[in-house]
Amino acid sequence: MEELLESNIQSARLIASAQSTLSTQAKALANLSGRVSEEFANAVRMVLTSEGRIVICGMGKSGLIGKKIAATLASTGTPSFFLHPGEAFHGDLGMIQPEDVLVLISFSGETEELMRLLPSLKSFGNPSIAMVGNIDSTLAKHCDCVLDLSIDKETCPNNLAPTTSTTMTTAMGDALAVALMECRNFQPQDFARFHPGGSLGRKLLTRVKDLMHKENLPVCTSDTTLKDAISVMTHGRMGVVLIQEAGKLLGIFTDGDLRRAMLKESEGMIHKTMASLMTPNPKTINENVMIVQAEEQMLRDKITLLVVVDDVKKLSGILEVYDR
Repeated sequence: MEELLESNIQSARLIASAQSTLSTQAKALANLSGRVSEEFANAVRMVLTSEGRIVICGMGKSGLIGKKIAATLASTGTPSFFLHPGEAFHGDLGMIQPEDVLVLISFSGETEELMRLLPSLKSFGNPSIAMVGNIDSTLAKHCDCVLDLSIDKETCPNNLAPTTSTTMTTAMGDALAVALMECRNFQPQDFARFHPGGSLGRKLLTRVKDLMHKENLPVCTSDTTLKDAISVMTHGRMGVVLIQEAGKLLGIFTDGDLRRAMLKESEGMIHKTMASLMTPNPKTINENVMIVQAEEQMLRDKITLLVVVDDVKKLSGILEVYDR
């Protein structure tokens, strides 16, 4: 009983700790939202008017957040990359081009590695944006634009580990990315172009013709007997035969049709032709339709296969529900 009570007390403490952390960070984000000023608008305009990339530089936790911001920007239409300040000091400064915009992240604004880089960066003359928690810091004073990330305290009980400050930095990076997306009218199709391997990329970029079966299709004519049609169906391995004449699709005959036909009238059935057994005017889909539309049609019509045609209704292939 005592162990159960202690467990409940411990759980209560842990839950309270999480709630306090989240509440503190939520309040800090609300305060940050209220402090967004013309400096933010200037930062966005600085990027939009540049013909180069955004070069993000930061050390430690700021560097880790900087990598995430760079990745978010790059995937949402703003070319960007992360530059490690230590590597920059030993040759990677050559990655910076005259048209690039610098985003320098340091919550204190006094990070040693960035301070060592400042003279070189200033000599390059690139427009610069500081993301700092101290607007009176050295870094803030030497950048063209300053985004204020100041907070009352870290969520860390010792007020030491970067917690609330990293949340603010991440959120400000997201705010920049979203503002730039809106200014550039960045659409889902654009996002998919940079994420071809994801589910969104597959849905928005993949067309029926990219996945359909188009070689050695199981095709026969209307006067083909059921016996021969079964042979074609077996060879095709898709459980279907397409009936076509003179380049025109007439109908479809599936393994389900075969079972129903044999149950209905087995005697002499093997010699009947496709003309009397096929389902005329089968459901089709254009080869240029997006795969997501094909999947929706299959789900709606409760079918597992679609006949694919081109723009002049000529047979192009077969799409099965498990084609991915």
